[in-house]
Amino acid sequence: MNPWNYTTIFFPLFGLELDPPRTISLGPLTLHFYGIIIATGLVLAVLYCCRRCPEFGIEADTLTDGVLYVTPFALICARIYYCVFAWDEFAGDPISVLYIWQGGIAIYGGVLGAVLGTAVFCRWRKISYTATLDLMSLGLLIGQAMGRWGNFFNREAFGAATELPWRMGLFNQVTGAYEYYHPTFLYESLWNIAGFVLLHFLSKRRKYDGQIALGYVAWYGLGRAFIEGLRMDSLYWGPFRVSQVLAAVSCLAATAVLLYQAFRAHDPERMFVRRVARANAEKAAAEAAEEETAKEPTEEVAEELAEQAAEEPTEEVADASTEAAPEGDAPGPEEDPPSGRD
Repeated sequence: MNPWNYTTIFFPLFGLELDPPRTISLGPLTLHFYGIIIATGLVLAVLYCCRRCPEFGIEADTLTDGVLYVTPFALICARIYYCVFAWDEFAGDPISVLYIWQGGIAIYGGVLGAVLGTAVFCRWRKISYTATLDLMSLGLLIGQAMGRWGNFFNREAFGAATELPWRMGLFNQVTGAYEYYHPTFLYESLWNIAGFVLLHFLSKRRKYDGQIALGYVAWYGLGRAFIEGLRMDSLYWGPFRVSQVLAAVSCLAATAVLLYQAFRAHDPERMFVRRVARANAEKAAAEAAEEETAKEPTEEVAEELAEQAAEEPTEEVADASTEAAPEGDAPGPEEDPPSGRD
């Protein structure tokens, strides 16, 4: 199936008929709506995560630095993932692996790249990896929910043929007729939105670092395992759909860890955000103590100067009195009183 064969998109249930453009031209520059939507999703994810940063013990500036650092990891791994499992497309011209602008990336590869890049970044900046993954998972759901609409503009990533009421029709220019498929891009977008809302509220009551990241893996894996089974353009490894197997295995593994953690006692004070708060409080207390220590000598000097200032006027007055008395008026030695004897 060639996505370029399809033009008009039709949803019979809603009576909607759309023909969204794939690209937009700005002078000599051609922008693909797929890329615009992906970038918009990234921006929305970053804005949300920056707002939630204090709740995870991470500074907003550190987060934005991390996005700039991790994004290349995600893009490279998304491309590698796709090329490895669709090598037949590139075997005749291996250099075309580098032509990423022609399409061909896999979201699971991007997620794996983001996880790897985040590990390197957190080690470098000395921040909690698991707490960062918690925050990043919420951003991923926003980006993925938004990014799937790029598939809509490209007329790709749809499912098998169906006659269900909510089916999506694609007009095939070659056959001159509508073909009706599962709108799997829409299924996954709605699934990710539901997961984001759920984990957003759960994140406010998390008991340990990594809990939300595990929830993301379990939730996304569960939905993707079913949705991938409907896709017509899956990447295969032998008879297996690669992303479906990965989704199912990761979902089961994350669920097992969540259940194990549910029966363990967790000390909230060990969470990264609490440790950062304690470190900041101790730092503030130490700075306050240094300021007090620096003030003490100053107060002692001020007291000494005040005492000196109180003594100096008395001495000046005494000196002034001595200078004011005339020499002739100075009292002489006392004389004996006159005697009656000769």
